[in-house]
Amino acid sequence: MSKIKITFCSGTQEVTGANFLLETEEKKYLIDCGLIQKTKMADEENWEPFIYDPSKIDILFVTHAHIDHVGRIPKLINDGFRGKIYSTPPTKEIAEYMLEDTAGILGRDKEHNLDKIYSETNLKKALELWETLPYHEVLKLDSDSRVRFLDSGHILGSAMIEFVCNGKKIIFTGDLGNSPSPILPDTEVINDAHYLIMESVYGDRNHESRSERRDMLEDAIEDAVKRKGVLLMPTFSLERSQELLFEINALQEANRIPLLSVFLDSPLAIKLTSVFRKYKNYFKGEVQKMMESDSDIFMFPGLLSTLETEQSKMIANSPKPKIIIAGSGMSAGGRIVHHEKLYLPDPNSILLLTGYQTPGTLGRYIQDGAKRVRVAGEEVPVNAEVRNIGGYSGHKDSDALLNFVQGTVESVQKVFVVMGEPKASYFLIQKLRDYLGLDAESPEKGESVEIEL
Repeated sequence: MSKIKITFCSGTQEVTGANFLLETEEKKYLIDCGLIQKTKMADEENWEPFIYDPSKIDILFVTHAHIDHVGRIPKLINDGFRGKIYSTPPTKEIAEYMLEDTAGILGRDKEHNLDKIYSETNLKKALELWETLPYHEVLKLDSDSRVRFLDSGHILGSAMIEFVCNGKKIIFTGDLGNSPSPILPDTEVINDAHYLIMESVYGDRNHESRSERRDMLEDAIEDAVKRKGVLLMPTFSLERSQELLFEINALQEANRIPLLSVFLDSPLAIKLTSVFRKYKNYFKGEVQKMMESDSDIFMFPGLLSTLETEQSKMIANSPKPKIIIAGSGMSAGGRIVHHEKLYLPDPNSILLLTGYQTPGTLGRYIQDGAKRVRVAGEEVPVNAEVRNIGGYSGHKDSDALLNFVQGTVESVQKVFVVMGEPKASYFLIQKLRDYLGLDAESPEKGESVEIEL
């Protein structure tokens, strides 16, 4: 009887920093290598030595291109990794933009040698090592092991990673999509897994339905128009921005909202939207059909993409009402903070939060009801109305996570719950135990487990 060993290097009992090690008797495989992000874009612990030798890793498998899943790849390269990297084709292309953007920010930090870690040489080396694998195509690892990507429905190109080792099926879910998505196919059903390593970001709460979230978006737009105010939408450049453009386009075409100026004020989001246009075959069937009559589902009258800094500054001079979509999604930097500094004091404006807000970020303080916040070095009052739409989250909620596992309840032997705050992870663990009678646990950071095959 052979064994495999799984080490939870980071990304357990916290939302970010996905990094897991799977070892067979002959090979070492990493699943994701993301940034740990708490109160900062990248916490200091990111620059500590890995708990494994990067030069001994054979393959890095990437579930998707969010920076908390790919952000430490340059460090992995810098520390000696020369194995192969595999992902789906869209993930590789998106990751290139994401890593370039991250390098532009972190590369200024010489205190931690980040200028050397996020160097052009390391980024180039990563792309040279990077190969792609379409969904469902099997990659044989050795005589007893194989791997393939399954659609997780989270963002464009996102995947669950299915390892089959000596007949046992081990699935790393990555992030599981909040299906039904406006754009992407639903998360694939799993019904024969033996071991699950699954995310739990929303393990303790549920979202609104798809129809409710669109109605809430429509209401926010209409209310901003009535007040002659500004609708501020801090959004993630990847997926959320594209979903919101798609939704506003649909609302306009259905004559449910008036025509007004909409500013996409995120250079990264603008670049990534071009990748979405390229990979329309990854969209769900009904969206592909829609594109037969509407060739660009991310463009509509009134939309202005402000790529340059000077264009961004001119938004303040444009008449109200207007919508501003800008990064970052948690208001932890990016162009949104300059707009928040200007419009948070305005009681006629609305700040619409559409995604998870990490504790310690400006977005979380505002979400939790702070009346005054420090924005771009200045303390400002929060007089604008703050609204939340959980339904636009890219993650499954608590009930959907339970339903996902229920699909494979007959075969699964153990569930390892990761990628969530402790409260969310433990809540989900209890649901898995109580409702499905499963063996579930939340591993400690650095903990290893052995699985007999």
